[in-house]
Amino acid sequence: MTGEYNHNVDAKGRLFMPVKLREELGESFYVCKGLDGCLFVYSPENWERLVQKVSQMPISARRVLFPTAYKCESDSQGRILLTQKLRDHASLVKSVTIVGMGNHAEIWCSRKWEEKQQEPAEELAEIFNSLGF
Repeated sequence: MTGEYNHNVDAKGRLFMPVKLREELGESFYVCKGLDGCLFVYSPENWERLVQKVSQMPISARRVLFPTAYKCESDSQGRILLTQKLRDHASLVKSVTIVGMGNHAEIWCSRKWEEKQQEPAEELAEIFNSLGF
């Protein structure tokens, strides 16, 4: 999954998921709390891989991840409903940025995403150097 998409959460907590990402995620997918105050979005296949890994971890890790995860299906207009707890975790009030992260997507408060993008460009150079570019 790749790309960056800007949308809004409506008053009922519904968020339009971009067609490109819905095509990659499938008809239903999983949303859970993520790192740095965002939400993670997984296809069923990638969710199952994550479940297998987390299931091998101590119960404390499972208690953090699984209660915050929800299976989502988009409505006829391509929107998903985000629970209040998920919206609170990611500070989602209005403006949202959805980003592709390879094997999953992330949902960010647009302001937080912009702040995250201000982090030093040296990080990107370090990533490419470690890959041999």
